[in-house]
Amino acid sequence: MNHSRWLLLAAFLSLAGSWFGFVLTPQAQLGRLQPANLLGEPTLYPHARPGLARQGLEVYRANGCAECHTQQVRQSGTVCDVLLSAQGTNQAAVLSAVVQLKPGWSRPEARQWLSTLPRPLLEGLNPAAAAVAVKALNAAGAQAAVAIRPVGPEIARGWGKRRNVARDFLFDSPAALGSQRIGPDLADVGARQPDARWHLRHLYAPGLEVGGSAMPPYRFLFEQRRIVWRPSPDALTLPPGLAPPRGYEVVPKPEAAALAAYLLSLRTDAPLFEAPLSVAAARPEATSTNAPPTNSPAKSNSPSR
Repeated sequence: MNHSRWLLLAAFLSLAGSWFGFVLTPQAQLGRLQPANLLGEPTLYPHARPGLARQGLEVYRANGCAECHTQQVRQSGTVCDVLLSAQGTNQAAVLSAVVQLKPGWSRPEARQWLSTLPRPLLEGLNPAAAAVAVKALNAAGAQAAVAIRPVGPEIARGWGKRRNVARDFLFDSPAALGSQRIGPDLADVGARQPDARWHLRHLYAPGLEVGGSAMPPYRFLFEQRRIVWRPSPDALTLPPGLAPPRGYEVVPKPEAAALAAYLLSLRTDAPLFEAPLSVAAARPEATSTNAPPTNSPAKSNSPSR
């Protein structure tokens, strides 16, 4: 009996099922993703990378950086912290509320703690417990708020402030997610190391910035040249063992500058619906001047329930 037609049908169904599962379904889920509005800001996230950073992504790929580094921070969950920013006018009532919420504290200890606001009073709570604590503090006249904080081993290492989601890579095609962590995750390296010169020195001699680093030097991205008239402002400052001969300097090639710009563009600190994160609210008068955020109670873009 000839079973070839059934074998062909089974092969077709297997390939069709794989195509639906690995191509069509992800496209239906993620293909229509668009930049999202950020809480309290008139901008969208993510932004397309600047031209130099976009060139740096190509350098990153060409040099196989994704073979040793990932860009996918994971988290195990989220917790809620209770932030107390001000006592208000009824300090006695607030003191009583704080002692009630912190049973191990004496009133003098609580009074001393309240003298150095703003700061978190309770950490690692579930949403219901945090809401009850904030309600009690605000009823006493204090200014308290709930902050959502992602947690997990990789966040504890400082690799990112929240997990990575598909929207983070909307303008990276294909995304350089990586699969091994011979080196640390780079999803938020632009926030961890915001100095371009640090990245350039690290590329030229990784051990200068990270003791015991297993990363190979990328000195072919730099050139040693004779100093004409005056040293270049882009020249690297190197210790005697690595410094060029007298009268010469080491400067980054365009590829090194582009790669540093790309690394500076890697940040995972925007609060998203699918990855909630509380951020400090900026003063109204500082919004238009891009001033750094204040220590006022945090806000979150998590959905209301």
